[in-house]
Amino acid sequence: MTLVLDDVEQRIQNSGRLPEISLNDVIAMHKMSRHRRIAGLLAWLLTAFAAAAVGGLASAESSEFYRELVRPSWAPPGWLFGPVWTVLYALMGVAAWLVWRERGFSGARTALVLFIVQLVFNAAWTWIFFVWRQGALAFAEILVLWGLILATLVLFWRVNRLAGALLVPYLAWVSFAAALTLAMWRINPSVL
Repeated sequence: MTLVLDDVEQRIQNSGRLPEISLNDVIAMHKMSRHRRIAGLLAWLLTAFAAAAVGGLASAESSEFYRELVRPSWAPPGWLFGPVWTVLYALMGVAAWLVWRERGFSGARTALVLFIVQLVFNAAWTWIFFVWRQGALAFAEILVLWGLILATLVLFWRVNRLAGALLVPYLAWVSFAAALTLAMWRINPSVL
């Protein structure tokens, strides 16, 4: 698409008037932009699910540890986390893609870099809690993560309201996870 647009711009500069654009030019621009959009969607989904994979490495053997912890009565069963996080990572990837599609990376650099930073914190929490078993640090880290998600949501909302709205379930789940982290750290001080 860039090559076609560069060609159109060159024609305008050379002739001083709008060029005639053939149907083939229009089709080429549409096809290229469609392929780029699909590639972008796949790239942002891959980015989100890469964070899931990093966290997944840490939580691969966490189900036994989670069962052994004394949990508050409102703690969900361990099997629920996988499906919930799968949906949330998909929503995150689509949200980032919507922002990228709207402005490109350079036009939404701050929002998209912040999105990537919060993904790093997202993946780190699982290691801190399940592998290193550091309850206080996990709670402090999830509070930082919560702030990063909120900031990302606000920046996404300013670019594309749907993108911001897609992060609301993520923020809600991490709010719940923060409360659960605090409760489990307090109930299990010798383990966490």
